[in-house]
Amino acid sequence: ELPDCSVYNLYGPSEDTTYSTAMLVERGEQRTPPIGRPLANTQAYVLDQQMQLVPVGVSGELYLSGEGLARGYLDRPELTAERFVPNPWSTVAGERMYRTGDLVRWNASGELEYLGRLDQQVKVRGYRIELGEIEARLLDHAGVTAAVVVVHEAGDDKRLVAYVVAAGEQLPNTAALRSHLSEKLPEYMIPSAFVKLDEIPLTANGKVNRRALPAPDATVIHPTTVFVPARTPVEELLVDIWSEILRAPQVGVYDNFFDLGGHSLLATQMVSRIRDAFQVELPLRLLFEQPTVAGLTQSIENELQAGRNSVLPLQRMSCEG
Repeated sequence: ELPDCSVYNLYGPSEDTTYSTAMLVERGEQRTPPIGRPLANTQAYVLDQQMQLVPVGVSGELYLSGEGLARGYLDRPELTAERFVPNPWSTVAGERMYRTGDLVRWNASGELEYLGRLDQQVKVRGYRIELGEIEARLLDHAGVTAAVVVVHEAGDDKRLVAYVVAAGEQLPNTAALRSHLSEKLPEYMIPSAFVKLDEIPLTANGKVNRRALPAPDATVIHPTTVFVPARTPVEELLVDIWSEILRAPQVGVYDNFFDLGGHSLLATQMVSRIRDAFQVELPLRLLFEQPTVAGLTQSIENELQAGRNSVLPLQRMSCEG
């Protein structure tokens, strides 16, 4: 008969010799376990970019201090000064803390949750984004068992793409994943595309092989709606505009603007193109309220029928003109 063994999730860098936090993993646990609480004689601080303490649930960089801290790096004083910094919360003169470079957050149970590396921080449309935080939020969804988020560049445009592995036979659709992330993350951190994978590609040493991730395209992005082509002249013009702005080869009238890769900057361009094409001034918020070709068509036709704007000939035209 096998003994009743306990499993602990241990975390710690070599600079804090060697484990810093621990978490007892409950039998049958399905979620990714937190890295737990600091060990005895170890202190953990979660700080923002101004090295201020952040509240529970907010991500920040993990700093460690205590009896296990190393003296520094041999013959590398500059790196030692960069990574081992004074501890402003200590009552012991000269005590230091180590900057781990790891992104974490405290949960409501007083445990540390590991979110990723700070070197995964990217800048998209002027916003600094922690990819690990998006990945962690995706893993909070019961239908997702693995997730990787990357920045996909197409010319000058940068978009967040999430690669996800389903926990069951079927992956939640894009709308469900977007809704789940929107509960905790701002709009600019919501991926433009969600790509279903059978498994995340790994390197020989077991780390995520980001170079092996497939490029997102219309065949791998998990669909949310059945494709319906344009049915009226107004819809045809809108589809042309959407296709060019979103760089999407196929746009259906019920496709969601943001699911196709749209964001606030492209939404501004969309409103401008609509004004030029139809001589209709639509408020920017309308695209967030009605993010489909069908929805915008109804608003445009209502404006034209009300006689508030001059009517342009509704022939199909290229957006390049």
